[in-house]
Amino acid sequence: MTLRKLLFSLFALSCQFVSAQNDSINKLKEVVVSDANLKKYSNSQSVLKLNDSIINKNEALLTDLLNFNSTLYFKEYGRGMLSTVSFRGTTSSQTAVIWNGININSQMNGSTDFNTISGSDYNSVTVKAGGGSILYGSGAIGGTVHLNNDLGFYKRFDTNLKLDYGSFNTIGINYKTNIATEKWSAQIGFSKNSSTNDYKYLNKYTWQGEQRWNQNGEYDIITVSANLGYKLNGRNIFKLYSQTSNTDRNTSLVTESEMKSKYVNGFNRNLLEYDGNFGRFTTNLKTAYIFENYQYFADNSTNDYTYGKTESLITKVDFGYTLFKSTQVNGILDYNRTNGYGTGFGNHIREISSASLLVKQDFFANWKNEFGIRKEFTNNYESPILFSLGSSYQFSKLYNFKLNVSRNFRIPTFNDLYWEPGGNPNLKPESSYQAEIGNVFTFNNISLTQTFYYIKIKDLLQWVPGKNGIWTPQNQDKVNSYGAETLLSWKKQFGKNNFGANASYAHTVSEDVANGNQLFFVPFDKITASVSYSRSKITAYYQFLYNGFVYTRADNDPNEIINDYKVSNLGIDYDFKLLNSFKLGFQVLNIFNENYESLESRPMPGRNFNMYLTLKF
Repeated sequence: MTLRKLLFSLFALSCQFVSAQNDSINKLKEVVVSDANLKKYSNSQSVLKLNDSIINKNEALLTDLLNFNSTLYFKEYGRGMLSTVSFRGTTSSQTAVIWNGININSQMNGSTDFNTISGSDYNSVTVKAGGGSILYGSGAIGGTVHLNNDLGFYKRFDTNLKLDYGSFNTIGINYKTNIATEKWSAQIGFSKNSSTNDYKYLNKYTWQGEQRWNQNGEYDIITVSANLGYKLNGRNIFKLYSQTSNTDRNTSLVTESEMKSKYVNGFNRNLLEYDGNFGRFTTNLKTAYIFENYQYFADNSTNDYTYGKTESLITKVDFGYTLFKSTQVNGILDYNRTNGYGTGFGNHIREISSASLLVKQDFFANWKNEFGIRKEFTNNYESPILFSLGSSYQFSKLYNFKLNVSRNFRIPTFNDLYWEPGGNPNLKPESSYQAEIGNVFTFNNISLTQTFYYIKIKDLLQWVPGKNGIWTPQNQDKVNSYGAETLLSWKKQFGKNNFGANASYAHTVSEDVANGNQLFFVPFDKITASVSYSRSKITAYYQFLYNGFVYTRADNDPNEIINDYKVSNLGIDYDFKLLNSFKLGFQVLNIFNENYESLESRPMPGRNFNMYLTLKF
């Protein structure tokens, strides 16, 4: 123990010494990003990056992080239960989730459950608004959410441990270690989030006058990850990303008489990547294996269940060439083979090949342009030719203008095509045209982004009742979605006092062309805001979320809505300055005890508490 303390002390002193050096030393720290094309081909679109400092101020699950810090709208089947997203008025299957450059939306239902992911497992979480099908394929119509594990190639050894305990016996553990030299870089992570989740429903009672509470709402989510990078020399880098997760979750009861059910799902993701840089010529090779599965127990007191599994092998080759100093070209070929089998859709194999061409041209330092085209090939459906064209012009330090137009799509899922009974193997992919105009204003410590967009979607997939009462998916609806998004950030330091503020606002109209109705579960308005203050060892922060009302029926029946709601959180922590950092914090969630729900008959908890301990050494 004495030797360990001595090593920690020497390490802390060395960190202080390094931090006192000038900027030229800090610039030598090399970080290799996990998705280089995200930054390279996003100059003409709105991109919001959430780093560690923001991630640590929120509850562990990704839904809470994005709900309070972005324009995304979430529909939750209760706290910790299934959580689906709507981005720019689109459906949950039209937002693609990208893990280190690979699309990980479920091949079974086309979407991602954001309550099975912990934001703390990643270096950063990035939200890119607008079409992204050129780079990331199916589902990237409304936008993309990026989960990134970047590797640093510089001498380091640091460990982060965060422990949470809160109301309803909620326990969180998040552990991350980074070990690196100029040649090697390794990250090891572990997270566990669990809760008995037995909160009382505000102002809700049974017919006998008994207090209602969230029954059968327990959940337990465990994730293990390991990432490794090796720099052979200045031109060749090999990287390996691996992540395994299991979610064991009951499903909250709507009524006390319901049968208690359970849903168990998990995934295993492995990605091997090679980066080569040979002057004008670059190459990036990716090979990934992704396994996902679920088991549904209609009665969790028995061992009887239905199940589904998919195994995907993905190979992606990206060749880049710098034609001129101002012009870069990337040619991308990829192949995806998915084997899906389950009690609901049988056993099927899908093979998808695609070819893409991307061009980036910087006419001047303040004028950047990008163009992309993509075509997919498969025997399951006919894919349209996709394109993206964007431009960004920096008129001055104060104002940056952005313009982007694109065509995007989403392929039918295994459930859509093969579900028994009701699947429809003749479905066409959803496709859309999208245009957006962005205005970015930067003045001193203030950044303001204002984006206007329009999306025209055709062949929207919807499950409708058919013969003998059997539901089946059809390409039937056309939808026009348009609106405005605003992002605001501000930072200011007065002596030892540090202030910060962030806000977002989304106004969304998503209309069914046939009748002019707003799509159900799409709010017209959403607002988020946060303010923070720090001085020396203490930090305090406040978060605010407003979701406007949503219709729950396609006919926009005013009597069938989810009311608007406002939720506020308050937090404070103190750094005892032991090791690199030793923080003790306390949060009050839903501080005003708002009675709300994002899905009918699925109440969310009232005022509750969380305390946490964060160690860095």
